Amino acid sequence: MNDESPAALRRVRFASRLLDDAVRIPGTGRRVGLDPVVGLLPIAGDVLGLALSLYTVAEAARLGVPRRLLARMLVNAGVDAAGGSIPVAGILVDAAWKANARNVALIERHLEE
Repeated sequence: MNDESPAALRRVRFASRLLDDAVRIPGTGRRVGLDPVVGLLPIAGDVLGLALSLYTVAEAARLGVPRRLLARMLVNAGVDAAGGSIPVAGILVDAAWKANARNVALIERHLEE
């Protein structure tokens, strides 16, 4: 872990929470973030959601995460974007896949090693 790691982790955790888990759905144990909400905008919402997800990947690259792990993170973001682009059902994919939370977990595991 380098000197910048704690600050970078705080930033990606905040972004992940905002995009994937910002609001609890009343009456359920589920949480959703801005990603499925932004996904309601046709095309532009999916592009914006992907761009926001790539922030976490960029932070990981700055932290020196290996290319193989970056590729896995890109796959997570790509699955989220592709699934989110499906009309109507894509909102459910965005709410369930939580690519940002997955990617933060990958960064955390890497930095613990």
